[in-house]
Amino acid sequence: MENPKNTEQDSRRSFIKKTAFACTAVPFVTRGMTASFTNDSFFNTKTMKGNLPNKSIIGHYGQWAAGLVEDPTELSFRNDKWKNLDDWKPTALEKAKELVGQPSIQRSSEVTTHKSYTYDGLDIEEISWQLSNGGGATEAIVLKPKGAKEPLPAILALHDHGGNKYFGKRKITRTAEQQHPLIEEHQDEYYEGLAWANEIAKRGYVVMVHDTFVFGSRRILYKDVEGILWGHSDINERTDENPEDPKNIDNYNHWASDHEHVLSKSLFCAGTTWPGVVLAEDRIALDILSERKDVDSANIGCAGLSGGGLRTVYLGGLDERIKCAVSVGFMSTWKDFIMHKSFTHTWMLYTPLLPRFLEFPEIMGLRTPLPTMVQSNQEDQLFTLTEMRKADGILKELYKKANASDRYVGKFYGGPHKFDAEMQSDAFDWFDSWLKK
Repeated sequence: MENPKNTEQDSRRSFIKKTAFACTAVPFVTRGMTASFTNDSFFNTKTMKGNLPNKSIIGHYGQWAAGLVEDPTELSFRNDKWKNLDDWKPTALEKAKELVGQPSIQRSSEVTTHKSYTYDGLDIEEISWQLSNGGGATEAIVLKPKGAKEPLPAILALHDHGGNKYFGKRKITRTAEQQHPLIEEHQDEYYEGLAWANEIAKRGYVVMVHDTFVFGSRRILYKDVEGILWGHSDINERTDENPEDPKNIDNYNHWASDHEHVLSKSLFCAGTTWPGVVLAEDRIALDILSERKDVDSANIGCAGLSGGGLRTVYLGGLDERIKCAVSVGFMSTWKDFIMHKSFTHTWMLYTPLLPRFLEFPEIMGLRTPLPTMVQSNQEDQLFTLTEMRKADGILKELYKKANASDRYVGKFYGGPHKFDAEMQSDAFDWFDSWLKK
């Protein structure tokens, strides 16, 4: 007789493989994922390998569209018109900030500490704060070595996307022996069973993980759109009751995935972008982390896988308080997205018109010469390997021109989309070398 538990686990894995794609922002990615594709054909291996260089997901328009992106672009530091960082950076930063369109969002409450306890050799706090753009209070988890007294360097740990907006901060933390079974599966699949925020905290850091825009405590609730009966806003009799039930989580993530294009279009109409809103919320979290008395605010880093890697690109590129950054599983070129991979990525990625001025890796390159590591997987289904390597070459060129080659490292690993133990160890060593001097 079939074990009911095994059947339930297989069902969850099947669901994750169909929805994790929301990627890249994805990230929780399920070794492949996107925000809006849920049918099995999406996982056809020929589709995922991206080894048809003369073909395009937009047909015969692909080569033309790819040709619209100049190389180097007008505001690329690789462009011969720019001779030094001091001339280039202010101009490039100003244009990037203009197009990202970060909206004005304020913290509208004090930070509240709800719970403090010790677990896994760490002192842990569960905190929250309210933001002015609506939604539930932002919940966050802070971890640091047990008994630490002196200010420590800090890491803003950015959770992934993974086609799973029900969860946020819980994807990369562990605060008790018993975890939600879907979190257990997620950490097993993408982090080699590790809660990486815990692991780096043990190295001597204050680590904060917060739910960002439309994830976890910040997610859109059914009751907030109830009564809208058209298209992907229709909740189809779904309910916010009993939200931790795995079936209800699956249903929510399906709905939230289908709703991504609605949300992004509405933000465009408001004069902002999804990356801009996430950037605003992540910067407020950085404010809160920086203000803590137990944090050495001169030595703060950030990192994340997939959607967290994407958030690292924008936050690390546009906020110089991030003294060291590690983007994991999110680096390629605009050509890759145009020709092959836009369908594997969340709407969290796209800033209209920005490709006219900066190549995708050059968003993160705005932080040059601050220390930066990019980790990529050679069999990552979300990107094309040749374009990942091209992006790595662009960042190397930027840092070389800035006479800072020692401050950039791009590393490639075997396997699919992940942030496994080996990658975590390399990333943590990189942070140690720059934040603990």
